[in-house]
Amino acid sequence: MRRHTAQLTHDAAVLPWLGANYWSRTGGPLMWRDYDPAVVREELAVLGDHGLTMTRSFFYWPDFHPEPGRIDEELCDRFRDFLDAHSERGMATVPTFIVGHMSGENWDPAWRGGRDLYEDVWMVGRQAWFVHQMTRRFKDHPAVTGWLITNEMPGYGRIHQVDPPSSDVVTAWAQAMCHAVRAAGGTQPLSLGDGAWGIEVTGRDNGFSLRDTAEYVDFVGPHVYRSDTDRVRQHYRAAFECELASVTGQPVVLEEFGLSTDTVSAEAAAVYYRQTLHNSLLGGATGWIAWNNTDYDALWDRSPYDHHPFEMHFGITDSSGAPKPPLRELDDFAGVLAATDFARCHRSDADTALVVPAFLERGYPYSRPADRPLIFTSLHQAYVAARAADLPVALSREADGLPGDAKLYLLPSTRQFTTRTRRELERRAREGATVYLSFCSGEHPGTRGPWFDGLDALFGVEQQLTYGVAEPIEDDELALTFLVDFGSITAGETLRFPVAGNEDSRAYLPVVPRGARVIATDAHGRPALLEHTLGRGRTVLATYPLEHMAARSARINPEQTHRLYAALAQVAGAARPVTVDTPHVCADTVRHEDGRRFVWLVSQGATELTVRPRAGGVLCGLDGAPVTEVTLDPFGVRVLELT
Repeated sequence: MRRHTAQLTHDAAVLPWLGANYWSRTGGPLMWRDYDPAVVREELAVLGDHGLTMTRSFFYWPDFHPEPGRIDEELCDRFRDFLDAHSERGMATVPTFIVGHMSGENWDPAWRGGRDLYEDVWMVGRQAWFVHQMTRRFKDHPAVTGWLITNEMPGYGRIHQVDPPSSDVVTAWAQAMCHAVRAAGGTQPLSLGDGAWGIEVTGRDNGFSLRDTAEYVDFVGPHVYRSDTDRVRQHYRAAFECELASVTGQPVVLEEFGLSTDTVSAEAAAVYYRQTLHNSLLGGATGWIAWNNTDYDALWDRSPYDHHPFEMHFGITDSSGAPKPPLRELDDFAGVLAATDFARCHRSDADTALVVPAFLERGYPYSRPADRPLIFTSLHQAYVAARAADLPVALSREADGLPGDAKLYLLPSTRQFTTRTRRELERRAREGATVYLSFCSGEHPGTRGPWFDGLDALFGVEQQLTYGVAEPIEDDELALTFLVDFGSITAGETLRFPVAGNEDSRAYLPVVPRGARVIATDAHGRPALLEHTLGRGRTVLATYPLEHMAARSARINPEQTHRLYAALAQVAGAARPVTVDTPHVCADTVRHEDGRRFVWLVSQGATELTVRPRAGGVLCGLDGAPVTEVTLDPFGVRVLELT
């Protein structure tokens, strides 16, 4: 199966977007009032000297559009100089039109008068007029490399109303805005700037559907600032959201990511940037725009910094313009992109499908939105476990139909899928695939247990559930002891898993084998892992919600689900092109269009680690020197070539 990698292009040229969201330190969102050409050039020089090729810039809407039918031409002249400054450095920028939300505060043009931005026809017309006017003025400048309609419109357009706008309404609004750019002659790549926070990625319906708006945009731009209780999961969060955001097959640009150095140490800031950059590349991102270019200590008494002080210090340079550790990480990453010629690379194919249930994004009648967080977190944890197993996975959307060429299908802590999928999974198993599912009862008391039909026949068991009653897991740790060899796990081995969840989800599935072979039992001798032969393939059932329990546990990774996934891959014949002997280091491969292969080794270890990668070829450093053993710094990254 192809793992999504789509490069952003314009006029047949790949756009190497590695940059920063930009407000000058002279004014932050009010920089156009306090515009200083010399400081702007100073700031761009530092960014360019550290490998950045572009910025994302902003038309602060109240200033650029002071009256319904007037554009501030003096500010446009300043923006034109800003574009010239980029050209002087060989850099480019992506202007953003409707900028009414920024860094924890919303600002309206004085003339908005509380009108709805999506459904008030006159207000939609004013926005489209503004977009058209600004595009017409700047579309021919060589420094303009793309366009964004808004900055995080879901947090601005209707934030004070309980109900978000419908997808139909948002899509019509997006169509009007995007058509305004094209009608004005803007040909550069275009997207919405909404953050990709809609239902296909998060399971929350905010009206912005990636599927519905795909025909109007050229790329998708996640904004990722999520928190977690586990550092490894946090390191893979942006990558996982990029994987989900690729639902339309369009290029994925990590449009915003970053942190305030008021909230972490300098070393932790560097680690977060390093992990986010490299893991998101391995997750399908092909562009990166950090938040943001500089600190704003001199603006401490201005909004939004007076009430959101931590927002002053998201910069990759400090308020004097000196580089901070995140900028040095970006510089190193730029070197890797150049050394691998990443613009002509794509991720290697995968034999394993990580199945995304349609219930994440589809509002089936009487299904519960409360199920969606469980789906998201279980998939996220499974993604982390697959990384620890060096197992390449392709996210496979149930809503789009399962791919026919997977050797292994993973359904982690899954309680819901459709009748068509149930039958398709059985067909795939009979044709030779391995289908793995771990049971999950769900996190609320309504319709506990499996939502799908025919569990017994699919897995060769007879389930022993009592109607409406969850079977509680009473142990604090699940000890899963293998009775027979299974892939890379030998008989007699015991894997141990954390037990977590609420009163509904901290539950197991009691079964009696009816054709299935018991592979492993729990500490009470009950079947915990079973294999059932179907045709040329098999199904594998875990009677415990392994991924859900780990997802609800703090500081747990790497936990031992990676051992099970590695064993499943061996049983299924699913490829793991490069492996290492520790779950603290992830190995993955990227292929150049000329046939070269590159290996990424990404450490999740807090101490120095030395590994000996196993691969079907000779490993060399990017300098061409043969490599058999690799020492990685704490949370370090090394890129090799596989020849």
